[in-house]
Amino acid sequence: MHRLLAATLTLIGLLVPVASAAAESGVVAADRGDTAPRIFQGRGFDTCQAPDLATMRAWRASSAYGAVGIYFGGRARACSSQANLTTDWVRQTTDAGWSLLPIYVGSQSPCVNGSNKNPYRIDPDRAADQGGTEGEDAVSSAKALGLGKGSALYLDMEAYDISDTSCAAATLTFLRGWDRQVRAAGYLAGFYSSADSGIKHLETAREAGTADLPDAVWYARWGVSATLTNEPALSDSAWASHARIHQYAGSVTESYGGKKLTVDRDLLDAPVAVVD
Repeated sequence: MHRLLAATLTLIGLLVPVASAAAESGVVAADRGDTAPRIFQGRGFDTCQAPDLATMRAWRASSAYGAVGIYFGGRARACSSQANLTTDWVRQTTDAGWSLLPIYVGSQSPCVNGSNKNPYRIDPDRAADQGGTEGEDAVSSAKALGLGKGSALYLDMEAYDISDTSCAAATLTFLRGWDRQVRAAGYLAGFYSSADSGIKHLETAREAGTADLPDAVWYARWGVSATLTNEPALSDSAWASHARIHQYAGSVTESYGGKKLTVDRDLLDAPVAVVD
């Protein structure tokens, strides 16, 4: 776990053991004000467009899910319109018991896999400044939705070629600049990527003692059992306490309460949004 998150959670008494990866869904929250991190333990999902409130109510009543990913900003965000994602939506969903996972899809690695992200690549010559600028935008966008200090904001970095050393270096420089800016504003810096690209790269950086790494990781490894341990890309001690999300299945269509969605499935023991 990143030292900042560990220190914060220790201070507020949140370093408690998780009984199992399949534990009952729930939020571990401090009672010391709005800026304290909130930890969600249980099942979640993410989908490109924030669903309408009727769907969120139906799924909350009928499904095992308690957390939902929301694509709140970033120039590479696929579903940029987000007609449902308003301050009222944030308030009503959290009042109904949902925990929110804010996802920011900013500039992508210069060696990103997938041509749809090519127009949004990091400029290696100004990667640190670009990361800082986009971190500032992430904080501004989060505040506009009522996501307050203490919230975890997750930077989405799609799979890239980590064997390209210059490209990987630029990607890490951007990420660290983003992390610094987000953290300086009082938020937690999270990171989403493929387990075998961005997460593996991050673990290598952690083992090398690199500073300004994320507080929590969200790794995509599909086609395996949902687990917050035994991830091949991470050592057992890496981001081990309340700092992991596993996206274990993608593009799955489910229906609850007569409301159908196509989602990616997630297992969480990690920080989520704090709603003002």
